[in-house]
Amino acid sequence: MNDLRTPLARARGLGSGKTGTEHFWVQRVTAIALALLVPWLLWLLLSMVGHDAAHAIALIRAPLNGILLAAFAIAMFWHAKLGIQVVIEDYVHTRASEVTLHLLNTFLCTLGAIASVYAIIRIALSA
Repeated sequence: MNDLRTPLARARGLGSGKTGTEHFWVQRVTAIALALLVPWLLWLLLSMVGHDAAHAIALIRAPLNGILLAAFAIAMFWHAKLGIQVVIEDYVHTRASEVTLHLLNTFLCTLGAIASVYAIIRIALSA
Protein backbone atom coordinates (compact mmCIF):
# COMPACT_ATOMS: atom_id res chain seq x y z
CA MET A 1 0.00 0.00 0.00
CA ASN A 2 1.38 3.40 -0.97
CA ASP A 3 1.55 6.03 1.74
CA LEU A 4 0.54 9.26 0.04
CA ARG A 5 1.04 11.46 3.11
CA THR A 6 3.70 14.14 3.15
CA PRO A 7 6.74 13.70 5.41
CA LEU A 8 5.23 16.27 7.79
CA ALA A 9 1.97 14.34 8.02
CA ARG A 10 3.88 11.12 8.75
CA ALA A 11 5.88 12.86 11.50
CA ARG A 12 2.86 14.31 13.29
CA GLY A 13 2.25 12.70 16.66
CA LEU A 14 5.88 11.60 17.01
CA GLY A 15 6.78 14.43 19.36
CA SER A 16 7.80 18.03 19.13
CA GLY A 17 11.05 19.02 17.52
CA LYS A 18 11.42 21.81 20.09
CA THR A 19 11.58 19.80 23.31
CA GLY A 20 15.32 19.06 23.16
CA THR A 21 16.41 22.66 22.75
CA GLU A 22 16.34 23.50 26.46
CA HIS A 23 18.27 20.33 27.31
CA PHE A 24 20.85 21.19 24.64
CA TRP A 25 21.37 24.73 25.92
CA VAL A 26 21.49 23.81 29.61
CA GLN A 27 24.11 21.16 28.86
CA ARG A 28 26.18 23.73 26.92
CA VAL A 29 25.85 26.38 29.66
CA THR A 30 26.94 23.93 32.37
CA ALA A 31 29.86 22.88 30.15
CA ILE A 32 30.95 26.51 29.81
CA ALA A 33 30.61 27.04 33.57
CA LEU A 34 32.74 23.97 34.20
CA ALA A 35 35.32 25.07 31.63
CA LEU A 36 35.63 28.39 33.46
CA LEU A 37 35.73 26.82 36.93
CA VAL A 38 38.20 23.97 36.29
CA PRO A 39 41.30 26.22 36.03
CA TRP A 40 40.34 27.86 39.32
CA LEU A 41 39.76 24.42 40.92
CA LEU A 42 43.16 23.20 39.70
CA TRP A 43 44.78 26.31 41.19
CA LEU A 44 42.94 25.70 44.49
CA LEU A 45 43.98 22.05 44.64
CA LEU A 46 47.59 22.78 43.70
CA SER A 47 47.77 25.50 46.35
CA MET A 48 46.92 22.82 48.94
CA VAL A 49 49.85 20.59 48.00
CA GLY A 50 52.38 20.33 50.80
CA HIS A 51 50.12 21.94 53.39
CA ASP A 52 48.08 20.44 56.21
CA ALA A 53 44.31 20.09 56.52
CA ALA A 54 44.04 23.39 58.39
CA HIS A 55 45.36 25.21 55.32
CA ALA A 56 42.85 23.44 53.06
CA ILE A 57 40.01 24.33 55.43
CA ALA A 58 41.18 27.95 55.53
CA LEU A 59 41.15 28.09 51.72
CA ILE A 60 37.63 26.67 51.50
CA ARG A 61 36.43 29.02 54.26
CA ALA A 62 37.35 32.02 52.12
CA PRO A 63 33.98 33.29 50.81
CA LEU A 64 34.96 33.41 47.14
CA ASN A 65 36.48 29.92 47.23
CA GLY A 66 33.46 28.46 49.03
CA ILE A 67 31.02 30.02 46.58
CA LEU A 68 33.01 28.92 43.54
CA LEU A 69 33.40 25.40 44.93
CA ALA A 70 29.64 25.15 45.50
CA ALA A 71 29.00 26.50 41.99
CA PHE A 72 31.40 23.90 40.59
CA ALA A 73 29.68 21.05 42.46
CA ILE A 74 26.20 22.13 41.31
CA ALA A 75 27.28 22.64 37.68
CA MET A 76 29.17 19.33 37.67
CA PHE A 77 26.29 17.23 38.98
CA TRP A 78 23.76 19.01 36.74
CA HIS A 79 25.97 18.47 33.69
CA ALA A 80 26.52 14.82 34.65
CA LYS A 81 22.78 14.27 35.07
CA LEU A 82 22.07 15.68 31.61
CA GLY A 83 24.85 13.65 29.99
CA ILE A 84 23.80 10.39 31.63
CA GLN A 85 20.19 11.13 30.66
CA VAL A 86 21.19 11.27 26.99
CA VAL A 87 23.08 7.98 27.28
CA ILE A 88 20.05 6.32 28.89
CA GLU A 89 17.71 7.68 26.20
CA ASP A 90 20.01 6.53 23.40
CA TYR A 91 21.02 3.08 24.61
CA VAL A 92 18.32 1.71 26.94
CA HIS A 93 15.42 0.34 24.96
CA THR A 94 13.11 -1.25 27.53
CA ARG A 95 10.70 1.23 29.11
CA ALA A 96 10.92 -0.14 32.66
CA SER A 97 14.73 -0.03 32.65
CA GLU A 98 14.72 3.45 31.13
CA VAL A 99 12.37 4.86 33.77
CA THR A 100 14.28 3.16 36.57
CA LEU A 101 17.63 4.47 35.34
CA HIS A 102 16.26 8.00 34.87
CA LEU A 103 14.96 8.00 38.44
CA LEU A 104 18.23 6.60 39.76
CA ASN A 105 20.23 9.16 37.77
CA THR A 106 18.15 12.07 39.05
CA PHE A 107 18.24 10.80 42.64
CA LEU A 108 22.00 10.13 42.74
CA CYS A 109 23.01 13.38 41.03
CA THR A 110 20.71 15.40 43.30
CA LEU A 111 22.02 13.58 46.37
CA GLY A 112 25.61 14.19 45.27
CA ALA A 113 25.00 17.90 44.73
CA ILE A 114 23.21 18.30 48.07
CA ALA A 115 25.92 16.39 49.94
CA SER A 116 28.67 18.43 48.29
CA VAL A 117 27.07 21.79 49.05
CA TYR A 118 26.31 20.65 52.61
CA ALA A 119 29.97 19.69 53.13
CA ILE A 120 31.17 23.01 51.75
CA ILE A 121 28.77 24.93 54.01
CA ARG A 122 29.86 22.88 57.01
CA ILE A 123 33.50 23.65 56.32
CA ALA A 124 32.82 27.32 55.58
CA LEU A 125 30.85 27.84 58.79
CA SER A 126 33.00 25.73 61.10
CA ALA A 127 34.53 27.51 64.05
